[in-house]
Order: sequence, then structure tokens, then C-alpha cells
Amino acid sequence: MNIASILAVREVDSPYAWFRLSMSLLISMIGGVGLWSVVVILPAVEADFNLARADASLPYTMTMIGFAVGGILMGRLADRFGIVVPLRFGAVALALGYALTALADNLWQFALLQGLLIGMLGSSASFGPVISDVTHWFQRRRGIAVAIGASGSYLAGTVWPPLVQSFVETYGWRDTHMIIAGICLCTLLPLSAALRERSPRAPAPVPGTMAAPAQESVETSLPRPAIQGLLLVAGISCCVAMAMPQVHIVAYCADLGFGTARGAEMLSLMLATGIVSRLLFGWIADRIGALRTLVLSSVMQGLSLLLFLPFTGLVSLYAVSALFGLAQGGIVPTYALIVRRVFPAVEAGTRVGLVLSATLLGMALGGWMSGKIYDLTLSYDAAFLNGVAWNLLNLSVAVFLWLRIEGWRPARAAGSA
Repeated sequence: MNIASILAVREVDSPYAWFRLSMSLLISMIGGVGLWSVVVILPAVEADFNLARADASLPYTMTMIGFAVGGILMGRLADRFGIVVPLRFGAVALALGYALTALADNLWQFALLQGLLIGMLGSSASFGPVISDVTHWFQRRRGIAVAIGASGSYLAGTVWPPLVQSFVETYGWRDTHMIIAGICLCTLLPLSAALRERSPRAPAPVPGTMAAPAQESVETSLPRPAIQGLLLVAGISCCVAMAMPQVHIVAYCADLGFGTARGAEMLSLMLATGIVSRLLFGWIADRIGALRTLVLSSVMQGLSLLLFLPFTGLVSLYAVSALFGLAQGGIVPTYALIVRRVFPAVEAGTRVGLVLSATLLGMALGGWMSGKIYDLTLSYDAAFLNGVAWNLLNLSVAVFLWLRIEGWRPARAAGSA
């Protein structure tokens, strides 16, 4: 049997599902440029428009807010029409957004275009809807599959920052945006054709197999609206903490005298190890459950965030950045797994979109808040401590959900909450 005939079988957990996952990962990596290019060009925009650090962080905040709103809209669109419609719409919006921001005359034009076209209508299509689509195609290995799909945004953070930094140094940030516009339009439209097949109906679980626990929803002692609300709080709080290093590491390195190029390398390293983290925690989630995995990764993120305070040397910052990536990468994918355990599959796009949008709002709030704290204190120390406090809130919610939904029962394998 040749490869074409194998991929022709469009079923859950089939070889086609894995092929589709690989295409989803590539799309998410390219479309995720909107999350990271604005971080790299922050110093250039700050200098071009003569801005304070908090004001220079506004385009990132607007992008994340737009990304959050867009995640919900694109999730609903995917639930109704399939994943291809939002992907193609997003590709056009992304290219248009980068082309128009290159022509911006002031901060507000730049920030609004970033938020509307690049964030809300562009990159959002390649994140939440893609992760939600992956959950429909896997049952036995849903944890690792979602982790792979969610790694697209981190893969984008690994590939794009050094590339964008190189373009900015050679051509300036405006021409760099024009180049990104062309790349997005020429790649995302043809790649979206690989995902034209609509999601299949999952087979019934077979007792005694790895698929058995991966049922579509479970009964809990907590009302489902309460679980949704707590997941939103968890998503916001974890990413306020996460945003401090991810958004400000380039500017932080510049302040320490290491230069923006070293900061871009640290961001790339942080997100590269984040990919490893997501795969590792996806494997763990298939074995101990998503809620336990959320608690574990939240503890590790808080501890690694604290390490940025005493270690400020160049080599030590590379090491702490790598450790932070290894610690925090497993948090966000667990939310999608928990949603699929608690809510019906037909609501996956909207529910996953809501929770992932909350994480993006957290990134937006954390990015702005860290910049504001820096402007008030002329130091990032208080901003790191602020991140630790928000991480404690995330850990508290995670532990509460674990005890109320799962209790102290022994861990179950493959998809348990």
C-alpha cells in the first residue's frame, strides 16, 4: 500500500491525522509571526516614534487583545464552516496588516493596525482554531497531539525573532514588515488546502485501551460555567507571569548592555525549549491527566521566573531563559485538554477559543504592566516579582480545579483530566 492510499483513510488517529497535524504545525508556525515580530521591533519602534517603554509596549498589547478577541471569532467560524475558512481569511488579513503597518505615520496607526489586522483577523486564525481542530482528529494520543499543535506558536517564536532581527538590521522595520506580508500571503493560502477535510466523528472508546478515558465530556461536582470562568482566570494569570520574560527580554538585555541581538537570541532559545516542554508535558498529560500537568507546570514556571532576579550575567541569562522555556511550555495546551474533558465536542472551537483568548489577554496585560512597572521603577525587578504573584494565582486555581474535579484519586492514563 502506497502513501497516498494510507493518507486517503480520513479517520481519528489515522496516518492522515498525523499528516494533518504536521500541516497544522507548519501553518501555526508561519501565522504565529504576529505574536513575535512586534516584540523584536519594540526598540526600533520606540526610537522611530520617540516613545516611552510603556507606550512602545502598546502595539504588543493591542495585538494580544485583538488576538484574544479573534480567537473566539475564528473558533466560532471554524465550528460552523471548518478550519479552512478562517485560515484563508486570516492569511489575507495578516498580509494586509503587515503591509499597512509598514506605512504607519504614528504610534496609534501602528497599534490599531497591529491589533485589528495582524492580531484579531490574522494570526488568531492559526492558533486557537488549529488547536481545536487537532482535538477532533486524535483520541488515544490527544495530549501529545495537542502539545504538538500548540508548539506552532513557540516554533514561530524560535524561527521568527532572529529572522526579523536580521531583516530589521539590514532593511529597517518598515521594509521588514513588507517582506513578512509577502511571505504570509504566498505560504498560508496554499497550505490551508491541506486541511480541507472536515473533522470526523470520533469512534466509541474501547474499554481497557488507552482511548477509554478520552471520552468527550465528564460529569463534575462543579457547574460547567464555573469551570469555564476559573479556566479564564487561570489563563489570564499564567500568561501575565509568562509575558514578563517573553515580551521584555529583548529590551531587558539592551538595558543590561548586552544588545538587542542577544535578547532576540534568548527569546528564540526560550521558545525553542518551550517546544520541548510542550511535547514533554503533552506526553505527561496522556499519563497523569491534564489537571495534574497544569499544577506541575505552574509550579515550575513560578520557580524559574524567580531565577531571573539573581542571575543577570550573559551566560546565566541564556541558561535561565532556556529553563524558563522548559518550565512554562506545558501550561497552555492543558487548557484545551481540560475543555475537551468537561465540555461537548461540538463546542470545542468556541470553548477552546475562549480559554486560549484569556491566555492572550494575560500576555497583553502582562506585557503592558511590565513596561509600566519599568517606567515607574526604572528596573525590571519589581516586574519579575509581579509575574511571580500572578503565577501564584494561577497555581491556586489549578490546585482548586484539580481537587474539585479529580480529587486525590490515583492518576489515570491517556486523556484523564
